[in-house]
Amino acid sequence: MAPGSRTARASLGFIALLGAGCNRYWVCGEVESRMASLPGRLSETGLYADIATGELAPGVVPFTPRFPLWSDGSEKQRWILLPGGAQIDKSDMDEWVFPEGTKVWKQFSLGGVRIETRLLAKAGPTDADWTPLAYVWDADGADAIAAPLGAIDSHHTDHDVPAAGECFACHGGRRSFILGYSAVQLGDVVVPGNAIEVAALGYFHGNCSHCHNQTRPERSGARCFDPRDGYDFTLAVGRLDATGSTPTYQTVVGDAVKRGDPDGSRLFELVSSRGFFRQMPPLATEKVDASAVANIRAWIEGL
Repeated sequence: MAPGSRTARASLGFIALLGAGCNRYWVCGEVESRMASLPGRLSETGLYADIATGELAPGVVPFTPRFPLWSDGSEKQRWILLPGGAQIDKSDMDEWVFPEGTKVWKQFSLGGVRIETRLLAKAGPTDADWTPLAYVWDADGADAIAAPLGAIDSHHTDHDVPAAGECFACHGGRRSFILGYSAVQLGDVVVPGNAIEVAALGYFHGNCSHCHNQTRPERSGARCFDPRDGYDFTLAVGRLDATGSTPTYQTVVGDAVKRGDPDGSRLFELVSSRGFFRQMPPLATEKVDASAVANIRAWIEGL
């Protein structure tokens, strides 16, 4: 198996999850039964009032995170549905708690063609009650069908649809599970710094903080990626009075980032590379984000 090959990339999460005793659907225990209760078609999940016309169901609200996860240049749309009358608990501004019945969708398209739409549905009151499932669009674009095993090179593209259990590799690393709908991502707080600094800190928050943080929830069994290196890339709401106060500056700058020396910085090497065990983020990306890399280089040079 060659480093960086599609087989190697597809096997990375599977190998780790086998250690956790997961089944061939890459989901374990109660999650499997909850996933089986989700609709088999996207049109039945509550996203659309009329999937043929694209009319959204009542209460479904589109949103766009300020610092999105890089997904190899795919076009993405996102929607959220809160159950009637329910509100998000925002008492912890870094980890919002969503009410039971919340649904969040993220759609991936390439060249205007819809490839998949992922659903995160909260079936109970606790943070452990989230259930993920991806739906792969039909060739005619009429509907999307549940794909618990995911798909490699879906629709004859380079886009891989994740198996259901893979979603926990990222979403399971933060207490609220939802990564793109938060005080920081919705622009409710001011991120310090000039344009280059904000873009760099935002990229790390959106692409790295779900794994590299110091408040990762406890979880039994193996994780697909579970760093214990002390780094923290979150834009913690209580630590945004200055760039130097952010967890990134406090834990990363001077270590994985060498001031003024991007080519000598381990972090820069990883974000600007792709290959088996030699890239960051380690999952769900096969192409370098050239724009982000250029900005991160400028940020390090200016430190």
